[in-house]
Amino acid sequence: MTLHSFSLLFYALATLCLNVCAVDLAWNGHTTPGSTTPARFSPYYVPPGAKSYDSASPLVLYSAGWTEVYSKSYVHNSQRGTDQVGAYLKFSFEGCGIEWFGSCNRRYGISHVYIDRVLVQKVDAWCDKERKQQRIFWDFALSKGKHTIQIVNTGERPGSTQPCFTSLDAFVVTQCPGVPSDPSPSPRSTSPPPASLQAQPNEEWTLEQKGSTGVHAMQLAIISPTHAMIVDKVEHNPLTLDGHPAWAALFNLQSHAVTPLSIKSNSFCAGGSFLSNGTLIVVGGNPVAENKTAPADFGDVNGLQSIRFFQPCYSSSAAGCDIYENPSQFRMASSRWYNTVIRMPDGSAMIIGGSKKGGWINNATTNNPTLEYFPPKSLHGSNGMPIHLPFLVDTLNSNLFPIAFVLPDGTIFMAANNDAMIYNWKDNTEQRLPSIPNGVRVTYPMAGTALLLPLSPSNNYQPEIFICGGSTVDDTKPSYEISSQAPASAQCSRMVLTKDGIQEGWKTEQMPEARLMPDAVLLPTGQVLIVNGAGTGISGYGNVLHQVGASNADNPVLKSVLYTPSAPEGSRFSQVGMPQSNIPRLYHSVATLVPDGRVMIAGSNPNLDRSAVKYGTEYRVEWLSPPYMSKRRPQLKKVPKQLDFGQMVVLSVQLQPQGQDQPDVKVALMDLGYVTHAVHANSRMVYLETALSEYGTELTITGPPNGNVYPPGPAWIVVVVDGIPSVAQQLIIGDGKSPEVDEEAQKNVLLNTSPDQYEDSKSGGGEE
Repeated sequence: MTLHSFSLLFYALATLCLNVCAVDLAWNGHTTPGSTTPARFSPYYVPPGAKSYDSASPLVLYSAGWTEVYSKSYVHNSQRGTDQVGAYLKFSFEGCGIEWFGSCNRRYGISHVYIDRVLVQKVDAWCDKERKQQRIFWDFALSKGKHTIQIVNTGERPGSTQPCFTSLDAFVVTQCPGVPSDPSPSPRSTSPPPASLQAQPNEEWTLEQKGSTGVHAMQLAIISPTHAMIVDKVEHNPLTLDGHPAWAALFNLQSHAVTPLSIKSNSFCAGGSFLSNGTLIVVGGNPVAENKTAPADFGDVNGLQSIRFFQPCYSSSAAGCDIYENPSQFRMASSRWYNTVIRMPDGSAMIIGGSKKGGWINNATTNNPTLEYFPPKSLHGSNGMPIHLPFLVDTLNSNLFPIAFVLPDGTIFMAANNDAMIYNWKDNTEQRLPSIPNGVRVTYPMAGTALLLPLSPSNNYQPEIFICGGSTVDDTKPSYEISSQAPASAQCSRMVLTKDGIQEGWKTEQMPEARLMPDAVLLPTGQVLIVNGAGTGISGYGNVLHQVGASNADNPVLKSVLYTPSAPEGSRFSQVGMPQSNIPRLYHSVATLVPDGRVMIAGSNPNLDRSAVKYGTEYRVEWLSPPYMSKRRPQLKKVPKQLDFGQMVVLSVQLQPQGQDQPDVKVALMDLGYVTHAVHANSRMVYLETALSEYGTELTITGPPNGNVYPPGPAWIVVVVDGIPSVAQQLIIGDGKSPEVDEEAQKNVLLNTSPDQYEDSKSGGGEE
């Protein structure tokens, strides 16, 4: 297909989607151990740590009007159904989660679901074709103890004049996870903390558990004021789509409703980035792990070369929003698992590193020591094909999900293993930096987390990198010499990336607790919140000694810590007023700032598929609210939809100063990033030049000077008055156009690659 401009690409996407997206996909399906005959990937699944009760269980009590039917396609060969109005069933159980499985077709209708006598949902089991073993209802947020579920058939459905059916095939009950103990080896004091460490009312943080993601939150991005996009791998998530489990969803930040998205290829451990026109791309993944894990036996499209498109969608209902893939027209030139994607100063995406096929600790046979671009570029004789990076050879073996940020001079900072460099992508040169001190490795599977600290015109946008956590485990050791009890690192390292700063080298500090797999979230105050992670072990599952379930890590760190970069050394970390969670967030956990100023925390599944054992799959969402959430907050009342580089605009504001005669007013642009595996790709905060009007109701701001300081694309603008931020408003930085397309490079990629050229590597898939 000839691309005259990048806008034509998206016209093609929309047209093709009309023809392709409605097609019922072919599924190799769920192959049980020992089976040689593929079947459809069914939603019915009993994860480790859960228990199934089929429709014939004596614990299920039925009213009159139910009929038992038999078929090999039902759980344990039988199912019970009714079309009698008012017919009901009751089932008492002990656990924290319940799933109801049954059938659906055009004759099915609405049932009322009661939990402990309270109506919790009206469920419509209608579907357009006959489907069995479908998940009709689920709730994983029940309190610990005994519960009763009652299902009542209304016999109704809008538009139907005949009595409608409901059915029960099986219930699956999830047991309650134990509350983890404090991993600290020292006994907990019963005396109150010193007055200097006690939270004052205006310093209290709050933590609330509310909502369920529906699909496991392995990857997370805020796509609009109302929605986050969640992307997972192929597994038995409770949310379903077209008769099979969903692997991506839109999560409503206000109502907590979830809407499934369609992904055709396995997005296991993919990366992602927004482009200059607001389109989100999700890149890479894993092949089908057919000989490793039956639950992940997926269709005939592996994810290694995939580029998935999610066009800007600001619908408050998420109507019409979906993901598009067409590997015959849009794909990477190289296979990549565990890759990092960053938005460039020209609005395109740089796709960095990764593994050529499934694995765990990288090695020379699987390493992909290259980068490529989307849209493809003709740089350094590549004609769209991958460009070799010696840095990613020298940083084996712990070099997956490399840390990368665009610097204000247009170069790229990269860190992998315990090394770092600055890459000049225009002349393809590497400037090696001092190694990260004390042998601390900071990329997968010894995963730390990193941010580019806020950029400000007051110091000419001087860049400073901040890297926290990781491990000193030897990355050349085999798995049988590594333990889940190996201590993580508490080290945080900072370096100013100027000539003088590089000469001074890394400055190190110690977090209150060691953390592996933490998440670092930039707050609108300019502070950094560090959440999630483990005190021991390394990333991944099913590899090391002393696994917990299959988790390679143990001793979850349950309390977040606040880091203030501008505070004096020795007083930058604080946990004053910080609540402690009771949800372990280990491998595949995520956290992000949301537009209203809270921090959304989700995920964790350090096991093969969905699991209910210790450190099982988490669908519960937590909301950590900083103290500013309870203050009088400034308001942005007039925000442009687009702000070009160097453009001056006037914002209408209501400042709400905190009692000072001369309020401290700052305006910042924020990129909330694409979050996965402790990598917050593209996370960014840039302060703008600001002038306050005489009456304090208008702010004149100037857009960032160029795309090096803030790469063109989506942003969130926030005004901060005396340390209290407003709710962030969404806008586009730059002209909003698509990145330039090099037609010859695009053609060359398609000519020299095939959509599934690494099919033979399927047998090497899986994190085993």
